[in-house]
Order: sequence, then C-alpha cells, then structure tokens
Amino acid sequence: MFIGAHVSTSGGVDKAIGRAQDIGAECIQIFAASPRMWRVPPIKDKPLQSYHEKMAESSLGPTIVHAKYLTALGSPNPELVEKSRASLTAELTETERLGALGLVFHPASHRGAGLEAVFDHFVEGVNQVIENAPGKALLMLETSAGSGDHIGSKFEELGRLIKAIDNPRVATCFDTQHVWASGYDVVTKDGLDETMEEFDRDIGLDLLRSVHANDSMRDRGSSVDRHDNIGEGLIGEEGFLNIMSHSAFADVPFYLEVPGYEKTGPDKPNVDTLKAIREKASS
Repeated sequence: MFIGAHVSTSGGVDKAIGRAQDIGAECIQIFAASPRMWRVPPIKDKPLQSYHEKMAESSLGPTIVHAKYLTALGSPNPELVEKSRASLTAELTETERLGALGLVFHPASHRGAGLEAVFDHFVEGVNQVIENAPGKALLMLETSAGSGDHIGSKFEELGRLIKAIDNPRVATCFDTQHVWASGYDVVTKDGLDETMEEFDRDIGLDLLRSVHANDSMRDRGSSVDRHDNIGEGLIGEEGFLNIMSHSAFADVPFYLEVPGYEKTGPDKPNVDTLKAIREKASS
C-alpha cells in the first residue's frame, strides 16, 4: 500500500518527482496537461526522458494521471462527447509514454438525460479511446459523489458500464470522499464490509486499482464533492484506519487530493498522517 499525492508538474513533468519526495509521497498523481483546457500537447522528449531517469533512481510506486475536469463522455451533447473522446485519447497516449499505471477520469454528468439515454455512446466512447491509444495503461472510471446528475455515484452504475465496455484495460478508482458523499458507510467496520461486498458484487475487487484518499467536509449521503484534510473531516482518522485495515485495500496505492493545511494541495502533514494510520492498521 503506497501512500502518495497529487503533485504539480509545473516546469516539466520530471519536476513532479522531487516535489513528491519533498512531502514524503511514495507515489504520484499528475495532470498530463492543463485540466481546464481541451488541448493536450505531447510531453516534450527532454523532460520525459528526465522523468524516466529520476523514476528509475527513486523508490516511488506507480504514477497515475488524472484526466481533465472538462471530460464528459456521457453528455447528450455530441460536440462535447467528441471533444472528450479526443482529449482522453491524447491523455491516455501520454499516460502510456510515462509508463504510468493508468488514467483516471470522471464519468461526469448525463446533464439530466438519464443514464439509459447516454449509456451506449458512453460505452462506445471508452472503447474508441482505448482502441486509439494502444498500450498497457489502464483507463480508470472514478466513483462519483453524485452531484449534478453525475454518473457512477452507485457501484451498480459503474459495474454496468464496465461490463458493457468489456475491455481488460478498464478499471476503477475509489474516491473515499465521493463514496461517502454518495451514501456508502466507510467509517464503521460493518458499514465498510457491506460497502466492499457491494463493490465486489457489482464491479469486482480485482478492478479496484487506485484510491483517492480524501476526508469529507460534508455528511454521508450529501452528494456534495468537498474534500478535507485527513482527520479534519467527517470520515476522520478512525474512518481511514477502518479503510486501511480492510483487506480490499491492502495492495492498492492511495493518492491524496486534499486541500492541504496551507491550502496549496497535498502536503507532508497529510502524508505523515496517512502513513501513521497505515502503520497502526498493520500492527
């Protein structure tokens, strides 16, 4: 169980490694390009080579890439769907060039059309992205908090999509805050056991390949996506001890996406807190 964090690639993708090491992260999540613009320029050869060299010299675990927030494969708007397919294809291509574990993306909203209305073109879009970006990098659907008609707030929805896509390069990213906000109990032992039994039944534990480790500013079932620092939110340190003690997460890398104590993103105090919880969970 590696404990990592989302870190900046400002100045070059290779700079992310030093930033991760500065806060004690054991693995990293990055953006391949600006998350708020459609364009995905290829990573330049020199920083890419430097990234691979630094990774080889480090003890860091798997890197994952986070897709743009603009992505909406399930939109009823054909133009937005086409832009999303092109963007994801380019990002998955860069993920492969990095040798990363995979690309995490939000299933996003169906904009009120309902899942059934967009189901087929969502499935077609994922398969098209994978076909146009060959390699080994996974495409990971992230669990949703459920706000704004977002797809994937229930495991049954993600499971249906994944079964219909039927591609070995598709997996999932389990966001602790999103799962909590969508109504699942991850804090109590019985609640988490029930949650992971449902996950296994509807999706499959073998497809759980990454975790976004985030505490929550909002109540369980709120459907509101608001991350908090580890131990400062409503999941709390005991909740994360429960999660990290569960066998389903034993070999899955954790990536922090918390606001940080200085509001600059994941930081050393959050990494240290999660490491201390991991140590307690293993004792």
